[in-house]
Formats: sequence, structure tokens, C-alpha cells
Amino acid sequence: MTDRPNGARNPRTKTRLSAAPMLKRALRDGAIFAAVVTVVGAVVGMLVAGLPGLWGGVLGGILSAVFLGITAVSILIGGRLAKGDLTSPVFFGTVIGTYFVKLVIFVVLTLLLRSQSWIDGRVYFVVVIIVVLGSLVLDLVAFARTRVPYASDVTLPGEEERGLDERDPEDRS
Repeated sequence: MTDRPNGARNPRTKTRLSAAPMLKRALRDGAIFAAVVTVVGAVVGMLVAGLPGLWGGVLGGILSAVFLGITAVSILIGGRLAKGDLTSPVFFGTVIGTYFVKLVIFVVLTLLLRSQSWIDGRVYFVVVIIVVLGSLVLDLVAFARTRVPYASDVTLPGEEERGLDERDPEDRS
């Protein structure tokens, strides 16, 4: 069926992005964490610095969650655009282009918000740092807990002759 040694498929053929479950889990957990930190940051900011503290907590939580989520979404979209080929220039162009645009927008927004009197910069900074560090930990946990097959597209010797029904029930999916 295949003309490659050991039954391996061509690595450039269409495959599903195997990291998609991990990225979706990181997105979900990161969004929940950012929402909790935003609410807590807004309440603490309101108690510490009044209304500017409230806005600092809300804006810091929302912006950091959006910018962190854009990275995972760009990887998912890049994987779909490249049709699963992670060596495709389309994939890297999508991810790196999105990262560059995100960085520029973040720097511009930070410079614009720095001089605003309706936002407390200290509360904003603390909430952004907490969301970023927490999201990094959640990404690491999602990576460690997600089972990503690394040999799913390999046909073992003798597997073609046995057929699908004779395989181990745990191998069927």
C-alpha cells in the first residue's frame, strides 16, 4: 500500500494536527483561569485604588487572555490552512505573522494605556503578570496530560495481512 520502508507514510501527506486536543484544552483552561483572575483582580483593584483599579483589573485580565488565546488559535488555524503539514510555509507564516501582529498591537496598547488616568497601571500590571504566569502553568499541565500519538500513521509489518478485525481491541479507534 505504501512505497516507504517499514510502512511509514510520507510525512508531507495530509494528517490531522495531533496537537489540537492539547491546544483546545489549554485554551479552555486558560480562559477559565483568566476569567477568575479578572473578577478577583477587579474586586481587589476596586478596594485598593477605586474605580481606576477596577478598570485596571478588568482590562488587564481581558487583554492578556485575548493575546494569550490568539497564539493557540493561530496554531490551530495554521494547521488547518496547511492541511496538517506542519512543515508547510503556510503554517509557519500564519503562526509567526499572527505572533508579530499580536506583539505590535500589545506594545501600542500598552503605550496608549500607560498615560491614561482612568486606569490604575499597578493593578493592570499585576493582573497581566498573574494571567500570563498562570496560563503558562496551565499550558504546561495541558501538554503533560494530553496523550499525543507520535506513531499513528505507521503501518506495522504484517498488519495489512491481518486486517482490521484481528487487531487488538485497544488499537481500534
